[in-house]
Amino acid sequence: MSLLSGVRVLDLSTVIAAPFAAGLMADFGADVIKVEQPDGGDPFRKLGPYHKGEAMRWAAMGRNKRCITLDLRKEKGKKLCLDLIAKCDVVIENFRTGTLDKWGLSYATMKQANPQVIITRVTGYGQTGPNAHVAGFGTPATAFSGMTYITGFKDRPPVSPSFSIADYISGLYAAMSTMMALYHRDCLAGVPQEIDVSLYESIFRMLEIPVADYHKNGIIKERTPKLSGTSSPGGTYQTKDGKWVVLVCSTDRTYEYLTRAMKRPDLLTDPMFCSMKNRVANDAAMNAIVSDWIASLNYAELKKIVDEAGVPVNLVYSIADIFADPHYAARANIVEVPYSPMGTIKMPGIVPKFSETPGEIKWAGPELGAHNAEVYQGLLGLDPAQLEELKTEGVI
Repeated sequence: MSLLSGVRVLDLSTVIAAPFAAGLMADFGADVIKVEQPDGGDPFRKLGPYHKGEAMRWAAMGRNKRCITLDLRKEKGKKLCLDLIAKCDVVIENFRTGTLDKWGLSYATMKQANPQVIITRVTGYGQTGPNAHVAGFGTPATAFSGMTYITGFKDRPPVSPSFSIADYISGLYAAMSTMMALYHRDCLAGVPQEIDVSLYESIFRMLEIPVADYHKNGIIKERTPKLSGTSSPGGTYQTKDGKWVVLVCSTDRTYEYLTRAMKRPDLLTDPMFCSMKNRVANDAAMNAIVSDWIASLNYAELKKIVDEAGVPVNLVYSIADIFADPHYAARANIVEVPYSPMGTIKMPGIVPKFSETPGEIKWAGPELGAHNAEVYQGLLGLDPAQLEELKTEGVI
C-alpha cells in the first residue's frame, strides 16, 4: 500500500508551484486528478526545452496524475467540478485571488458539495493584504521577498535565480501544509480548513539573519558572492586544472581541519585569522590565501586532501557531471520513464525515500484528457453519450 493510498486530490492549478505540490503527493500514492482547459491544457505542455519539436517539461510535472479536461467557466463545468469535489479530500488551486469565487466556486460552495474538503491556495502574494490581487510569478515574487537584493556581487546588479526557486519551495510548503491539514482533519479535530501559501513568503521565511540584523542593528544586508557573511573562509574557487569548487568553513573546527589540510598551522594563531570573528573581518585576505592554495592543486589532488581532512568541498556540478556521478546512480536520482511523445525520458527520481512506503513513478505526464472516460464514467457514473455531448459543447 502506498503512503497516501485513499487520499484523492483535485488539482485545478497550472504551471509550477501548486502542480508541483500535487505531484509530490501523487509520487506517494495520492489519486491526483489534474483538471485542464479543453483548449490546450496546462501551459507546461508547451514550454521548452524541446526534443524534435516536442516539449519536455510536462513529462515530470504531470507524472502520476490522472488528466481530465474541464472548462470551469461554463455552468456544466462548474457542476462537474463540484461533483468531483464531492469525491475528493483536497482541492489545490493557484488562480489569482478571487477568480474561483467569481466563477461560483468559492470555498463555501465547495464545502456545500463536500463539508470535509480541504483547499490549498497558492498565489504570488497571499489571499489578503494590499497585493492579494496582483498576478504572482516566481521571479517577481523572489524580488519582493528580499532574496534577489542579497544575491550576487555588491558592485553589480542583483541576480535573479536561473530557475523559479520560489515556485518549487512554495510547492513544498503547499504539499507539507496539505498533509498537516489532512492530519488535523482526520486525526485531531475532524474539520477541514483553507490553506494560504504565497510565493514570496516561502522565500522570505528563509531570511532569518537579515530580519534580525536589520531589526536590532539597523544593518541592511548587501549582496555577497557566498554565504551570509557570518563565516570565513568560504566561497567558490578554481583549481589548477580549471575546475570550480565550493568550500565552506562555518565552524572553528572545520577551519582547523582546513589548516591541517593546507599544512598551515600558523593560520590558527595568526591574530587576523585565529577566530571566526577575526576571519570574517579579514575575509578578503583569508579567502586570498585559500584561493591561492586551491589554485595550486588539480581537483583530484584537492579532493583527496580535503576528504581525508574532513573539510566540506565539492565540485560545482553541471548536469553532465550529475549524469556521470555514481552517487546519483546509486540513489536512483535519475530515472528513465516511458513517454509516448519520444519513447522514454529521464527525470528526477522520488524524494524523499521511505523505508516502508517508497514512492513510485507510475507514468509520465499523460496526454490531454487521457483519463476523461476513466474519471467521468468510473468516478461520476456518466455514460459515453453524456461524455460525447459534453465534448461537443466544449465543457470537456
